[in-house]
Amino acid sequence: MGDPESCGAYFRLRLGNEEREHFEAAFLDSRNRLIATERLFSGTIDGTQVSPRIVAQRALALNATAVVLAHNHPSGHPEPSSADRAITAHLKDILQMLDVRLLDHFVVTADQAVSLAVRGLL
Repeated sequence: MGDPESCGAYFRLRLGNEEREHFEAAFLDSRNRLIATERLFSGTIDGTQVSPRIVAQRALALNATAVVLAHNHPSGHPEPSSADRAITAHLKDILQMLDVRLLDHFVVTADQAVSLAVRGLL
């Protein structure tokens, strides 16, 4: 989880070929070492409901100090939607109150991974 390219490749392998949308989180310790990666939500071909409460609960349960989020776009179009940007901002605010850093959020397809942090959207 050391750089955006590696993280993007990791989540592309996990999510890129899925036929439904899934939302995952990688929970990290204080040295940004991976504690666990979990698929937290699954949806339909074009969306999934994300509960910030569940993300926060898992971060606290795992004693994570940082989180990297990812979800796939089965359509093959990796551009973050306005809903993607909104949930990212909301999760960042909630996690920040718990002293958990949101490092990045990736939107992935089989061929691409877009980092919201690299795009300046985090």
